[in-house]
Amino acid sequence: MKNSTKQILFAFIALFLLGGPLMAQNSLQYWRPNNQDGLNVFEDSKSDTVKFDGFKVRVGGDFALQFQGLDHSTASTDTLYELVSNLNLPTANLNLDVQLADGLRMHLRTYLSSRHHTEAYVKGGYIQMDNLNFLHDGLLEGLMNVTSIRIGMDEFNYGDAHYRRTDNARAIYNPFVGNYIMDAFSTEAFGEVTVLTKGFVGVIGVTNGKLNQNVTVNTRYNHDNALSFYGKLGYDNQLSHDLRLRLTGSWYLNQGLSTGTYLYGGDRSGARYYSVMVVDGEADAFTSGRFNPGFKQITAIQINPFIKFKGLEVFGIYEMAKGGEADGNGSFTQLAAEALYRFGGSEQFYVGGRYNQVSGKQTDAAESLSINRVNVGGGWFLTKNIVAKAEYVQQNYSGDGYTGTTFEGGKFNGVMLEAAISF
Repeated sequence: MKNSTKQILFAFIALFLLGGPLMAQNSLQYWRPNNQDGLNVFEDSKSDTVKFDGFKVRVGGDFALQFQGLDHSTASTDTLYELVSNLNLPTANLNLDVQLADGLRMHLRTYLSSRHHTEAYVKGGYIQMDNLNFLHDGLLEGLMNVTSIRIGMDEFNYGDAHYRRTDNARAIYNPFVGNYIMDAFSTEAFGEVTVLTKGFVGVIGVTNGKLNQNVTVNTRYNHDNALSFYGKLGYDNQLSHDLRLRLTGSWYLNQGLSTGTYLYGGDRSGARYYSVMVVDGEADAFTSGRFNPGFKQITAIQINPFIKFKGLEVFGIYEMAKGGEADGNGSFTQLAAEALYRFGGSEQFYVGGRYNQVSGKQTDAAESLSINRVNVGGGWFLTKNIVAKAEYVQQNYSGDGYTGTTFEGGKFNGVMLEAAISF
């Protein structure tokens, strides 16, 4: 048994033996449940029903394992890795959520094992304020009834797709195995204010534009430590017992030279489709199957419709990422449409499909690139904390911009199975 696998098992045994009394304390304020109850939860609700009754520590975790049966091919002269059907590396998270005071909560996530690193390391964390009673009882009560303040070094709230993605081993919210092709996710030092009232959703935030923190200017890459600004406006309302409607628009802006490679390349845990489209003998890129425009100056917008009518669930993405002059004014557009039908007494079963496309140019004068992916599959929540998934996936690469590269006429396809536990 590999050392990394042993470490995962020992960590989870320690959680159950040593953390049992702590894990029993599940009632945290303004907290998204880390199980099936957390599906379709976006920003933490301000309609909290948990009464503060003292300091609490909640120890939780995630575990995920996939069976991969994929094939890949290319029209270029490159020889790709020979893929075999087998298990991927198990991934695991350790989650600590602490109720520090009334309306004051802390979150910390550690990747115990990931595709990028087999050793444990901290993903990030934040502190969230939903009232200011810990400073003075009733301070700004009217404002804080609709406002949350979050500060930390963690993922920030750009777009809605990050609420449905897999975060290393936390795969409980994702109905499929992989994330979107252009995966908007990064962990940076940030501060954001969220306002939720009568269906209105508003977010305004700023990050320092860095994935890896330091206090020096990176002269090698001409980085200038510019700040990134982001925000979100939208509407989210349960119109009737059976019908919920949500529509949001988000933006992310940085005209410096520091953040472009991070917005779609900040996931240090790695992609789910292992070793696809990788040339035999070359380093196995942990982001295989994804696409990062890599713009140093970037303006991005993401529009997300979400509709749930009884068991039918529809989610979409329209996203545009534009580079600045330093990037030759390149531009890419991402489209995605996802439709699911959940059924069973507690909607424990679901079937559905997802279409995802990314197209554009690396610079204004470059040839166009296009990537499209189709996922078809379903899943079963054996309990609220355990989900099993199966999908068929096919991804194709096309466009004159891929001529002469490994991706010319490239594709991968096949079956993926995944089992995931979150608690």
